[in-house]
Amino acid sequence: MKCVTMFRQGSHRWLAVTGDPGSGGKAVDTNQFVVAAGNSGMLLDPGGIEVFPAALSALTQEIDIDDIHYILLSHQDPDVGSALPLWRRVCRPDVTLLVSSLWTGFYAHVDAAAEITPIPDEGTRVKLGEDVTLQLVPAHYLHSAGNFHVYDPEARILFSGDVGAALLPKQALDTFYVTDFAHHIPYMEGFHRRWMGSPAARDAWVSLVSRLDVKVMAPQHGLAMRGDDVKRFLDWFAKLELGSGVAAMRAER
Repeated sequence: MKCVTMFRQGSHRWLAVTGDPGSGGKAVDTNQFVVAAGNSGMLLDPGGIEVFPAALSALTQEIDIDDIHYILLSHQDPDVGSALPLWRRVCRPDVTLLVSSLWTGFYAHVDAAAEITPIPDEGTRVKLGEDVTLQLVPAHYLHSAGNFHVYDPEARILFSGDVGAALLPKQALDTFYVTDFAHHIPYMEGFHRRWMGSPAARDAWVSLVSRLDVKVMAPQHGLAMRGDDVKRFLDWFAKLELGSGVAAMRAER
């Protein structure tokens, strides 16, 4: 895996750990992110067991693992946090684990010894270093019932979890940013139609994010979007028909 610097201003940085670690094509590719300020950092969606060795190796080329003070788990999926026990072995003993209050009891099945700080439904703020404050933004039902994204108003970066995700062929992973939005849509469309089941939640999220000053939108899967492509995505997502799996329940038997 490789570590991409998305933003740097003094000690304030955003890092993306991306690229397939060689799982034989069975595991969905994931992006892991770190936002750091001073000697304090937050690891966003640390990933699954399969990617842990490669992700740790790439990340420690850029940041001291003792600087990770927080680990955010955006929701409950195995690709988000099944490697949590492994990360806790290498991170500082007092690392703060953040997840929706809905999922604290479920993560005990992954790591019963973990002390998790629940995030309230409305979200919260987390301060890194002296000057950086991150906003944990609710994104419930997109696709998880308890789901959070992370917005950095200084860097103008939004970690958007599964919203904006794309399932890409290996040859399309050579870059980190979308270069042709229209060409990128087919890689997002099927995923969003199936995994995003609530138009009401989508509309609320689009309204919320449209009020933020987002320069870069960074999903957990696929490529990041920046500049005008952020608005292009919001406009496209706002009109997309969701919940394609419902059709199977309506079929005559």
